[in-house]
Amino acid sequence: MADAPLNKAKLAVFISGTGTNMAALLFASRLKDAAFEIVLVASNVEDADGLNLAAIEGVPTFAHSHKGHSREDQDAAMEQAVLDAGADYIVLAGYMRILSQGFVERWEARMLNIHPSLLPKYKGLDTFARAIDAGDSHAGSSVHLVTHELDAGEVLAQVRVAIASDDTPATLAQRVKIAEHQLYPRAVADYVSRGNDPEFLFSKLRELALALPETHERSSHGSPGFRVGTEKSGKFFAHFSQQHYGSQHIAVLVKTSGMDELLNLVETQPEVYYKPDYYGASGWVGLILNRPNVDWDHIADWLGRSWRSSAPARLTKLLDAADIF
Repeated sequence: MADAPLNKAKLAVFISGTGTNMAALLFASRLKDAAFEIVLVASNVEDADGLNLAAIEGVPTFAHSHKGHSREDQDAAMEQAVLDAGADYIVLAGYMRILSQGFVERWEARMLNIHPSLLPKYKGLDTFARAIDAGDSHAGSSVHLVTHELDAGEVLAQVRVAIASDDTPATLAQRVKIAEHQLYPRAVADYVSRGNDPEFLFSKLRELALALPETHERSSHGSPGFRVGTEKSGKFFAHFSQQHYGSQHIAVLVKTSGMDELLNLVETQPEVYYKPDYYGASGWVGLILNRPNVDWDHIADWLGRSWRSSAPARLTKLLDAADIF
């Protein structure tokens, strides 16, 4: 797992019952160097036991019964509480409600769930009975991203639990629950701290950069960079900077139109841009990657623009012609 971020990720946890997975997350968040903190525990059940536990521990709570409300109205109330709490992510921990498509889309890649099976096996209910009836050697649990297809989002982590010959769904569920309490905090921490993991950030950047025509990777002053053109005569259009020269930033350096634009970007959006000590004098701006909610489409746009400024005319003419059509 990456080092704990300078600013902990803020989680809102949704529950419907006892909230044991919420409790596992909460106590993990109190450990030294934890990657996240819980800023809200919310429920669709007003007397859910997990709300009492959260309140005892000093965590803000919110309850809004789904009874008599449409799915969209219920989700709107829960979402407003999340926004008021300033949460970066929503973590479902035994929240027994199907979420509306619009809600899920607004929190794409920022909502996690834990499901008691080794996905893609046994989506939905009665997972332990189905695993036992199928004669499986192991059951388990999966942490996944939430999409509007039930239990179908990207699987982030799993834990396997052996099935005993005399297991019932109830006895198996007890052991899987113990395993879940180890899995969920680790998986959530790994996921929310990816934005501070240089390896993860570079892999995302590398995928975008090498998707551009005739690009290749080459080190520059000991740091990875990307060039366009031939191996012999290509020009750099991006550099990866991993907290160099005393900077706290992990960033991609891209070309601006000149010093005026660079300084304007840094002055108006200092949370996004900075002037790199080594490259800044040449008009390169640092686009900060280790910050909350990075828009990778925005990163891709900057890479494309910087690529165009360095690419030979034969390549840019082809792209310009393609853009017309």
